[in-house]
Amino acid sequence: MATPKKYRLVIAEDHSLMRDGLRSLLGSRPEYTIVGEASEGREAIRCADKFQPDLVLLDLSMPGTNGIDALKEIKRVSAQTRVLVLTAHKDEEHILAALKAGADGYFLKDDDASELLTALKRVLGGERFLSPAIATKVVASYLVQGTSADPSVYELLSVREREILKLVAEGKRTRDIAEYLCLSPKTVERNRTHLMKHLGLHSIAALTSYAIEKGLVTI
Repeated sequence: MATPKKYRLVIAEDHSLMRDGLRSLLGSRPEYTIVGEASEGREAIRCADKFQPDLVLLDLSMPGTNGIDALKEIKRVSAQTRVLVLTAHKDEEHILAALKAGADGYFLKDDDASELLTALKRVLGGERFLSPAIATKVVASYLVQGTSADPSVYELLSVREREILKLVAEGKRTRDIAEYLCLSPKTVERNRTHLMKHLGLHSIAALTSYAIEKGLVTI
């Protein structure tokens, strides 16, 4: 019998009590191993660069490099690492900034432990996760900011463009989309760029909201 995959995690949280709790919760699970811990942003980036983990649990409010800048750098130094933001911030400014910076999930600290385990499973499975308390707010904001394209433009999209739109909105990475559609990653990137230009949208978040509006994906 094959040994189940063990996911490698980094915990980036400046409050030692919270960090200890996360280590205790996740370290006791057979599917996870904690390979690194950080108490400030730059240390989180170094851990991501050194360990190339499957996922970083990232607090947005840490000393030094702020969480958003750390998130961007983590994605740069370890492109395949998934990032689940762990925060108390419920305002749109933080939520949208994190998602635009590349967060794969946004989890509120006042959610319960079982919800965190669900979030980890979904993000590591290639999906996006939003805490239920903010999901409706985020979708509403995206629909206001991200649907400037003429609705009729959707009907002019090619089948391939619609496929890529759906897969991007589902949180699939470029290499996964390329494999699924039997294309090269460069072709997928080129099609995605053309799609965004065609729709008049300027971020993955805006593409996601547009796909939700068209019923291609649901949250």
